[in-house]
Amino acid sequence: MTEEFLHHIWKFRLFNQLDLKTTANEVVEIIKVGEHNFDAGPDFFNAKVKVGNTLWAGNVEVHINASDWEKHNHQTDKAYNNIILHVVFNSDKQLFRTSGEEIPTIEIKELIDKKQYQNYINFKSNTDWIPCEKQIAAVPSLIINSTIDKLLLERLESKSKLITDSLALNKNNWEETFYQLLARNFGFKTNAEPFELLAKSIPSTVLGKHKSSLLQIEALLYGQAGFLNEHYEDEYLQRLQNEYIFLKHKYKLVSIEKHLWKFLRLRPVNFPTIRISQFANLIYTSSHLFSKIISTENYSDLKQYMNTDVSEYWQTHYIFDKSSKQKTKQLGSDAINNIIINTVVPFLFVYGKHKGEEKYIERALTYLEQTIGEKNAIITKWKQLTIKADTAYATQALLQLKNEYCTNKKCLNCSIGNYLIKNM
Repeated sequence: MTEEFLHHIWKFRLFNQLDLKTTANEVVEIIKVGEHNFDAGPDFFNAKVKVGNTLWAGNVEVHINASDWEKHNHQTDKAYNNIILHVVFNSDKQLFRTSGEEIPTIEIKELIDKKQYQNYINFKSNTDWIPCEKQIAAVPSLIINSTIDKLLLERLESKSKLITDSLALNKNNWEETFYQLLARNFGFKTNAEPFELLAKSIPSTVLGKHKSSLLQIEALLYGQAGFLNEHYEDEYLQRLQNEYIFLKHKYKLVSIEKHLWKFLRLRPVNFPTIRISQFANLIYTSSHLFSKIISTENYSDLKQYMNTDVSEYWQTHYIFDKSSKQKTKQLGSDAINNIIINTVVPFLFVYGKHKGEEKYIERALTYLEQTIGEKNAIITKWKQLTIKADTAYATQALLQLKNEYCTNKKCLNCSIGNYLIKNM
């Protein structure tokens, strides 16, 4: 037996409550099981139970053995003074308060469904891709869909922390915070860190002062990225260097190190040199981008804002001073979807919560429903298990399910796992 399972049994009342009595033979009526506490202190706060003729309000502690109370030194911890009920699997010892009064205890060893416990153990010891891989097809779609709804919000909440932390550092400047996170996501996984450092090295307000000149915006970005410290033959690159020398001195800028950027194993179209030009074009064509996105209600308009290209030089180059076949290098649909999923949607979600305006939260969820889901190994596997994952709304939730629950075998905290443990 595990305490985790006993917490689950108590929380959802999955034991026989008929003729329930304490080990001292007093009748027990459970009115409220309390709020599950995942931090230090009693396991359940603000419970309400009737023991004999007395109605008690307070906390509940759960153990495998009653003697665990003393093993965990609860008898010397004031946080446990107001325990109104001790729930144990095995009552191997009588326990008393410092006043000499016996602590009301119920033993549930014979009151639980042993099959449910075995199902739980089977999931915990399972080595499949997810513990319920062989059983998930039997779960009703209503439970699958409600789990997706719940975990999508949970994923957005987890992404919110990065934004709120950045907002605090930027003194609640939404435009600057959005610009920094947008830059991070332009680097995608491989160059996310240097792209974020690049954005932090040059405020969006500085770029805004040069919004009429793409050359100057590129000079600032490539210069701050550390790419303009070498000798180049191309006239365009020399112009960038000359512009950057002047602007660097004017704004007292300090560039990041060039070696931070990664090119290895990237397709040329994903080289940071190309992404920086696309990012520069986005800034050039869309000043006050966050304000524009906040005021945009149409999904097609949103995608159009992100449909950015490279400047003329980069249509025939992937790296500095080495020409290539001319090719349009617009930000691809997958990249645009990635930015909507990981930048636009979380920002709308946080902004809506911060301003107390539900319409932005609803718009964020609608955008996810309109965006094609990600393509990766995890989503491919979910589809093989016949779980529908066509939209980003579903794929984001399924990524949360796999990474936070299935991988860690938190089946008791998952509605799908709960259903199967009770019904297998």
